[in-house]
Amino acid sequence: MNDCVFCPASIDQNEVILENNLCLFLQNEGSKLAGSGLIIPRLHRETVFDLSNEEWTATFELVQRVKAYLDEQQHPDGFNLGWNCGSVGGQKVFHAHLHVISRFRDEPFAGRGIRYWFMQAENKRSSSKFSD
Repeated sequence: MNDCVFCPASIDQNEVILENNLCLFLQNEGSKLAGSGLIIPRLHRETVFDLSNEEWTATFELVQRVKAYLDEQQHPDGFNLGWNCGSVGGQKVFHAHLHVISRFRDEPFAGRGIRYWFMQAENKRSSSKFSD
């Protein structure tokens, strides 16, 4: 995939903070979420469901190193980790990527996790056998 912005050939190496043989951790200083970053596989995988067992293991290992790095650099009070899969799931770049988001006590939405946004009344489906 030559046009994929998350394939290693397209990545600005200044954004690579940590890496292992199968994954990279990227941070973009221009991000709206200060200190947030992405763990991506080196090989093009469309979603998390396409990762090999080895890539899962490498991702887990890198998550541990990323946490230690962010703890040292930013001293966050918590974290959100998440994968968006498919366009309806919010995926914009179709190369698997794990969002690592540092959270802080003094943020306006402190204490609200990923599920908070999905549970809002505005997100209720109009019809579903799973609806309330």
